[in-house]
Amino acid sequence: MDGSSKEALIEEAPPEYTASPRLPCVPQQLKCLLMVVVVLVALVGLVAAFLLLGLHLTETHAETVLRMSIEGLGAQGLPQRLAMSKKERIGTFAVAEGRNSSALLVYDYGKLLVSYRSWLHRVCFVTRVDEDNLPGLDAVTEVFQRRQGEGKAGAEPLADRSILGTTANVLCSSVPIYWT
Repeated sequence: MDGSSKEALIEEAPPEYTASPRLPCVPQQLKCLLMVVVVLVALVGLVAAFLLLGLHLTETHAETVLRMSIEGLGAQGLPQRLAMSKKERIGTFAVAEGRNSSALLVYDYGKLLVSYRSWLHRVCFVTRVDEDNLPGLDAVTEVFQRRQGEGKAGAEPLADRSILGTTANVLCSSVPIYWT
């Protein structure tokens, strides 16, 4: 190699590149399609956000209604506590039965049964409810307490406990069960 060819390459200026105002490899139709897709994704995201907001507001409203039905309007009625199990589809309420006593009430929504266990009396009561017309907590408590006051005269204890759910079986495991 001779030295003159090296000098010629060094003396030449590199070519100047200019910025292209548009992408040369993307056709105009593809750009429009890309813009439409971006707008659609943004709209779907906006709709999803509003649906989630609506779901949150509905859930909050349902919790408020449930709390009002438990406490009663203006905190009237029996003081109660609630525990829910979505797996077993049950609601367990602790209700005041007197001055120094309480009772447990179990709504079994899967089997449509309501169980009542008083800690003062060694007995458990169970009743079947209608799916479309579930009685309120105060009404059920009043019926069970009235039945408890009447005594067990002429009533046979439930022999087959298999129709009860797990929670009701545990609740009433050591006491006789009566249908009302």
